[in-house]
Amino acid sequence: MDGALQRRLIETVATRIIAAADELTRLDQAIGDGDHGFNMKRGMEAVLADIEKLAGQSLPEALKTAGMALVMKVGGASGPLYGTLFMTLGKELPERPGRADAVRAFGAAIEAVKARGKSERGQKTMLDVLIPVQESLGRGEAGAIRRIAAEAAEATIPMLATRGRASFLGERSVGHMDPGARSSHIMIDAVAELLGGGA
Repeated sequence: MDGALQRRLIETVATRIIAAADELTRLDQAIGDGDHGFNMKRGMEAVLADIEKLAGQSLPEALKTAGMALVMKVGGASGPLYGTLFMTLGKELPERPGRADAVRAFGAAIEAVKARGKSERGQKTMLDVLIPVQESLGRGEAGAIRRIAAEAAEATIPMLATRGRASFLGERSVGHMDPGARSSHIMIDAVAELLGGGA
């Protein structure tokens, strides 16, 4: 990946999360603390502030740097979880990854998020988007990633939350999309669109 594409990827992911801040806030107001949009916006603004450095680093180093920025700047659970995701990806990916490298590294990053959040698939979290996308990559279905991420985020609406702040609501968590699933969908959609991950 050349520096220009890497810069474009980072900028696109960050600007789309920032643009969706109000939506993420509304989702989190329904079943959480209401701060997911604000926190994610603040984290992505910190990433953009470091764009020159990030664009000049290798992909693994850029991911680790971005992950550290999210840990430092994003409050609540989102910072540690997304920071863990990006930093583990950076640790696991070679400088010029192929599809098999991406599948393996993404799997390792998901396991790290599971450990950090003490959560599993089906508990109405970001994992309910990340895991189906990783499985799709593993099956060689790169062209379906954007659709799978969208469907996975939608699938959190009828779920009962059993982890995170939303779990305190019990049955009232049903009927709302998980904000972490939605922010994961936004990021994956941006990356897949730029890298040719289908519609």
